Amino acid sequence: MTGATGRVGGAVVDRLRAAGVPVRALVRGPAELPPDVEAVRGDLADPASLDRALEGVDAVFLVWPFLSAEGATEVVGAIGRHARRAVYLSSAGVGGGGGRPGEAITGFHTELERLVEGSGREWTALRPTGFAANTLGWAVRATGRVRAPPARLARPLIHEADIAAVAFEALTSDALVGARPVLTGPELVTQERQLALIGEAVGRPLRFEEVSMEEAVERMTAAGYPAELVRAVLPAQARMLIDPEPVNGEVERITGCPARSFGAWAVDHAADFG
Repeated sequence: MTGATGRVGGAVVDRLRAAGVPVRALVRGPAELPPDVEAVRGDLADPASLDRALEGVDAVFLVWPFLSAEGATEVVGAIGRHARRAVYLSSAGVGGGGGRPGEAITGFHTELERLVEGSGREWTALRPTGFAANTLGWAVRATGRVRAPPARLARPLIHEADIAAVAFEALTSDALVGARPVLTGPELVTQERQLALIGEAVGRPLRFEEVSMEEAVERMTAAGYPAELVRAVLPAQARMLIDPEPVNGEVERITGCPARSFGAWAVDHAADFG
């Protein structure tokens, strides 16, 4: 497991543990993990550190934490020397789907998919739409409001537990070998409605204040976001207003359970918003 302490990776770990599947987590330093999860030191930025972590591993869940594919050839090569299967957490934007988020994001995902598929091992590329968990970046606890563009932007945001449920199938069965499933939430939900649902979950009204794209660029830049990410994300949002991401039923088809709504996600994470 890479990304075992993250939202998606942590949910995958929970799924595997519940099924009694042994889990080894790649960590760069001390990490809070369940006692039955084996933590092994290593770093995706240092491919030479991976061979020991990969010894005896059957399948790898790969989360790529960088905005470029630099070093990915060596990382995927190390995985290929040891593991029978790699499941890569990619993006719905790869392949030209609706709402493609821009080359700064899809570029490295496209390259990682190419490398994983060419590794000579079994592979799956999961292509989720936007994560519901990205709204945790909204500072509603302190201000009770969100200032962002645009209020009417609607996306089928996906619960990390649904990504994890599909990842579990990809890691433990042969059903998704060689597949690139696009994973979405069950419906399009506007940003304004997302905030309202969070407000319902935390039991207090929250206010959405729409700002211009120009102001959003200034705010993201001032907050230290990489320039290439700012240039990719905001134009992609503008395109989604005209051409929203399509909603599908892949989560239910693969797992047998309908995708969780954004409202359900908000209830699950109410404590995170205060």
